[in-house]
Order: sequence, then C-alpha cells, then structure tokens
Amino acid sequence: MPRIASLLLLLTLLLGACAGPATGPATGPATGPSAAPTDPNDPLEATNRKVLDFNLRLDGAVIRPVAVLYRDSLGDWTRTRIRNVVRNLNEPTVVANALLQGRPLDAGQATMRFVINSIGGLGGMFDLESIGGPPRLVRDLGQTFYVWGVPDGPFLMLPIVGPSNPRELTGLIGNGFMNPISWFIPFSANLGRGAVEGLDERERNIETLDDLQATSLDLYARLRSLWRQNRDAELGRTTQDSLDVLEDPGAAPR
Repeated sequence: MPRIASLLLLLTLLLGACAGPATGPATGPATGPSAAPTDPNDPLEATNRKVLDFNLRLDGAVIRPVAVLYRDSLGDWTRTRIRNVVRNLNEPTVVANALLQGRPLDAGQATMRFVINSIGGLGGMFDLESIGGPPRLVRDLGQTFYVWGVPDGPFLMLPIVGPSNPRELTGLIGNGFMNPISWFIPFSANLGRGAVEGLDERERNIETLDDLQATSLDLYARLRSLWRQNRDAELGRTTQDSLDVLEDPGAAPR
C-alpha cells in the first residue's frame, strides 16, 4: 500500500501539471510498432498499452521532474538515511509474511533486523547489514499468495503503479494493512511515508527508465518481460543471476 499511496498522492497534488503534452526522455513511444497481442498471458494488452501511455505522460510531466528535484535538493547521504528509515518501518510486514509462508527463520531474521536497526541504527537511519547485521529480505503478500498456490492471472499495467497481475495487486494493497505500525499512526502519516517511498524508488531509477525508453523498440513488451523476470526471481522461480536486463522483446531475432 505505501507504493500505491505514494503515487496516488503525487497524482492528487500534481495532476494539473499533466494538462499539456509531456516532454523529455520519459515521453518516448510506449506501444512500439504494433498494438496487436504479443503474449497469450496478456489478453488485455491493448488496454494495458493505453495505460502505459498514460503513465508515461504522467511520469514525464510530474513524477520524473519531482524525482529529479528530490535528487538535486538532497544529497545521497540524506536520501540513504530516509530510505533506510522507510525500509525499517516495513520490516513488521516482512515478519508477518514470512510466518504466513511457513518460514519462521526468516521471520526471526526480519525481527532481529528491525530491532537491531531501530536501536543500533538510530531509528533505522543506518542499516547495520554492512557491518554484520541481519540481511534484508523480500517477503510480501504477493509471495505469500504464490506459496499458497494462487495463480498469477493475466498481466496488468496499472495506472501509476505499473506492471502487475491480479495476485500481486491484491498483495500490494494487503501489505499496507498488515503492518501494525500503520495501525497506530494517522492516515496522513502513512500517505507521507508512502509518498517518500515511491519518490525514492523513482529517483533511483531515473537513468534506468530513461535508457529503457531510449533503447527499446517496444517499451511495453520490454517492461513486461523485465517485470516478470524480476518477480520470478523474488518468488524463487528463477535466480537473480538469470535476469537478462538487456533483453528487448521488441527487437528482431538474432
């Protein structure tokens, strides 16, 4: 939920800036040479491509400029401290999902990480993994549903949020309600935390997304492929080493 809340907040505050045509590298072609279906697991491709067009216009007019401003206004040291605090606040969700997935050792590791970073890391500002603290784990509700046997469902390109599928969308929404920290702080504070998380994620991917838009013959197909590869790795279907970030499904066969 933090990621959804963050981008929805940016949209609510800044959507008026999208009235004109988007400019800059983030507004490159979204649909490639053809809008015909290219994947049997993507029956909504025609609609998904239109959603990506909207996302790119919004990103070019609002989200990317705000991310650039965030980078230019705050140094790397400060941004890292903010990122660490936000990630630390998410550790209870990791604990809950690890337990639901039948991974008590992972739950213990995430609990230790939360305690150690909260105390020794000054409220989570410093991630002590680099000096021997517990490593960070990715355990979320989408993974939990996968462990329980829930199928992927069709590929979805969501407004603002980006690539997903029905299982991952349900998990993304549910994650926000699983964190007990969010139960005891105002809704506005949760929105603020989510906005910072989304803004930080976009700032860290400025060059990556610019490069994808500049070099992809079919940006939609490439984003779909990369998202699936990354999520398969997080689900344990493949390993991170198998990710081919240079693969362009829109390129001609070699």
